[in-house]
Amino acid sequence: MHETEIKRFFSNKGIALLMVLWVLMLLTVIVGEFCFAMRTRMNITRNFKESTQAYYIAVAGLNKAIEQTILLQTAPKIVSVEENDEADMEEDMVEYRMNITMPPVPFGSGAYEIRIENESGKINLNLADRDLLRVMLGRLDLDDEEKDVIVDSIMDWRDPDRNHRLNGAEDDYYLSLPEPYESKDAEFDAREELLRVRGVTPDIYQALASSVTVFPKTDVQKKAQRTGKRKQKTEFDYNRLDINAIPLELWAAFPGMTETLVADIGTFRAEKDFVSLREVVEIVGPDVYRGLAKYLTTQTSPYFILRSKGKIPGSRISEGVSAVILFDLRAEKKYQMIQWTDDMARKETENPQPVS
Repeated sequence: MHETEIKRFFSNKGIALLMVLWVLMLLTVIVGEFCFAMRTRMNITRNFKESTQAYYIAVAGLNKAIEQTILLQTAPKIVSVEENDEADMEEDMVEYRMNITMPPVPFGSGAYEIRIENESGKINLNLADRDLLRVMLGRLDLDDEEKDVIVDSIMDWRDPDRNHRLNGAEDDYYLSLPEPYESKDAEFDAREELLRVRGVTPDIYQALASSVTVFPKTDVQKKAQRTGKRKQKTEFDYNRLDINAIPLELWAAFPGMTETLVADIGTFRAEKDFVSLREVVEIVGPDVYRGLAKYLTTQTSPYFILRSKGKIPGSRISEGVSAVILFDLRAEKKYQMIQWTDDMARKETENPQPVS
């Protein structure tokens, strides 16, 4: 074989080897991409399955919360037992209480956590008077003028007229803003509307969000009357807050309250409910209580926020649902659904937060 032919032979072999290597690399990439795609699809399918299971477990928990809320209003010391297995009965015994996150309750292939919140411990943006609205701002680092602006502006926002109070705001102020809008001159429909009120910054709103409510609204009461439902009792004083439902951050806003006293209130509530105002006196002392007395009550509102979170063992996916419900134990159905919210799917962090 001539030298030229020998060189050509080895050259062709080298090209063939390179082509084989390139083909192998291409196949490797294709197989790798296929495996990645299949794994991604499997993860998506598994997440969708777990998310769906968790959602309906959460819905089951919310229905349980509705049942327990009715029982709590008729027999406040009801103890509920989930009867899954006689051997586990003692572990599954749960004492349902308002404004406390309940421990997980097994259900189906997972478990739910529920929280029953009564709106009587929050400041009603539609019904609270000037004094209570000012208390709401007590723990914020604001001067008196800033507090006056916010309080007057809240009252101007919700009243039907177009006359602003001394420190308030109406159309003339809001229409002068870079992005103008009109004053609502009607009830708050959502607490987020506070962000549109003069003087309320995003930071102030975040500090107030857990302490305020917009329920009840008179349009809900009117609708109940039009549909033939009985009118709710009006005896509840919305300028007083239920001592068993007041968030700790709102306790901190009351005059005379210190971090230590707020912590003592939290410790007491973690163990049991207040039965009387006298128990509050024993914790905060008579001097501090005198400044709180006109804001406190043991009465509950007919409006509740029920929250439920469903989880699957071994999964970091959880789903939640919440509902605002108006309870009327004199009505045939006992309750009226006012608002339903599906929480978005989420993964639990290293330190998952309780339902709140």
